[in-house]
Amino acid sequence: MNYCGDMGSRLDEMRARWPDKLVSEDRAFGHIHAGDRIFIGTGCAEPQYLVLSLTNYVKSHPKAFFDAEILHVWTLGAAPYTDVKLKDNFRLNTFFIGKSTRDAVNRQAADYTPIFFSAVPDLFYRGRIPIDVALIQATPPDHHGYMNLGISVDIVKAATEKASLVIAQVNSHMPRVQGDGFIHIDDVDFIIPYDEPLLEYVESVPSKIAQMIGRYVARIVEDGSTIDAGYGMIPNAVLAHLGEKRHLGVHTALLSEGMVDLMRKGVVDNSKKSIDRNKAVASFCMGTKETYEFLHDNPSVEFKTIDYTSNPIIISKNRRMTSINSAMEIDLTGQATSESLGTIFHSGVGGQADFMRGSIQAPGGKAILALPSTAEDGRISRIVPTLSQGAGVTLTRGDIHYVVTEYGIVYLQGKNIRERAMDLISISHPKFRPWLLQEAKSLGLIYSDQAFIPGEKGMYPSLLEVYRTTRSGQKVLLRPVKISDEPLIKEFFYALSDESLFTRFISARKDMPHRMLQEFVVIDYTAEMVILAIVEDDEMELLVGLGQYSIDERRHTAEVAVVVRDDCQKKGIGSELLSYLTYLAKRQGLLGFSAEVMVGNRSMLRLFEEMQFDIKKSLDSGVYELGMTFR
Repeated sequence: MNYCGDMGSRLDEMRARWPDKLVSEDRAFGHIHAGDRIFIGTGCAEPQYLVLSLTNYVKSHPKAFFDAEILHVWTLGAAPYTDVKLKDNFRLNTFFIGKSTRDAVNRQAADYTPIFFSAVPDLFYRGRIPIDVALIQATPPDHHGYMNLGISVDIVKAATEKASLVIAQVNSHMPRVQGDGFIHIDDVDFIIPYDEPLLEYVESVPSKIAQMIGRYVARIVEDGSTIDAGYGMIPNAVLAHLGEKRHLGVHTALLSEGMVDLMRKGVVDNSKKSIDRNKAVASFCMGTKETYEFLHDNPSVEFKTIDYTSNPIIISKNRRMTSINSAMEIDLTGQATSESLGTIFHSGVGGQADFMRGSIQAPGGKAILALPSTAEDGRISRIVPTLSQGAGVTLTRGDIHYVVTEYGIVYLQGKNIRERAMDLISISHPKFRPWLLQEAKSLGLIYSDQAFIPGEKGMYPSLLEVYRTTRSGQKVLLRPVKISDEPLIKEFFYALSDESLFTRFISARKDMPHRMLQEFVVIDYTAEMVILAIVEDDEMELLVGLGQYSIDERRHTAEVAVVVRDDCQKKGIGSELLSYLTYLAKRQGLLGFSAEVMVGNRSMLRLFEEMQFDIKKSLDSGVYELGMTFR
């Protein structure tokens, strides 16, 4: 789509008003000198024609200049300047490694500078990295002489302001985007008019695993949140599952196809943002031409420089700021890398840490790291005992709050190393859990006697997670116990009164050591079940009730027990627990329950009676032995 009309008529106007600006490529490139630093515009806004023309110019003028340094954030193009035949003329120095430059960097034919995106403009402004030449792409100038950087403002604006020579490819396919992207033609040295379609970035279709992760993350994102999401299949899948949310806002570096889709649907309306209200704020866009059409002259979108969008202080001003990113590897202590596979450089530091840290500091903010549990078609685990040797730590142990895989959600902040390790093992792929447990033991991260049930019998049945509302109106999550729930159950146990402890366990014991806690959390889900009643409060889980049964194979029944926190009793939590346990037992084909209830425990007797079981009671030493057949 040509947003600015026919280029021919615009050319006549430009020649008439700015005759000295329109020159041939050879004349423009003739101003480049040996050793110059040449900046190239970002991502889908890369001036493809200028880049190709520059390399062709050097091929036809091999001694025009030598040792020029190419600088950019990210290229989706072919990166012809990395051709070994041009090694005497160009050397790439990238702030973020893309597919077309990864090989050059890892064979030492190009350089990688690890840096937060938000810090790059300051390097330009202070002259720490001088910019001699900027090759950019922009809209044709309007009648006031203003051009627009379109879909890439990020560090491009700073490069144009500090470059000694600015050469712009004027392309009428570039949309005009509101915000910081305006640049006057007086600040551009040469214009090369050339229309061509912008580069497009098409996200991979989310896999089944990505969809599962997306559904989990959607549970964490609240209505009224301001969101940021990285690029790739996982963030794309997460955005696809936010369609039922309301009044979301956008403050991000990368405006993706998924975010624009949420804007079209009205899910993102930016009405609840704390700053830049009613505006989706981003720094650059990588999408399709339909997305670019949506952005053109759209007053609800503003592109700002990267030192604004990715500044943690600015990010933290957004209430309920929620940052969603992915990683290649996370170790059992909570360190993650998204930039390298061991010593192999893969991408870059980017803005992930800035957004995660800014989100943590925001009122009600959330930092979410979402990743598949495995890579290479399930052959390797992404959750590892320690990061691969040489891997860059993109996110430290203090940066990560939520971690999500297709096997569930864990929350790491404030947890010790043992708790973190057990949490992360619980959401790893089941086939890697025995290995991870053994490695964690050898590293001294977890209890040396930590028990585990391998295989399908010990696989957490996430499909059994359900939400219920009690008769008192309390919303509770009913879910099976996890191997990592030991601290949660320990806290629950010590919150019970002596009376509750005695009536539940028919014992005067007052302690719950690790040995006993394991009996609750390490279970064979095919032979027994422990269901927790959880009240969720942001990232906190409060265990308010516990129900369990253990199958008696000889009678094809199960022994059942339920206990509720003293301060949560008589609110319907016990009823919901017993009702759900009954449903699960019937699903397994069991015929009924058995239970031991002390004579004085009238509330538990009433609970069983309300379930309308066929009950047979016998009394022995002050304890009722109940046989309850399902109707």
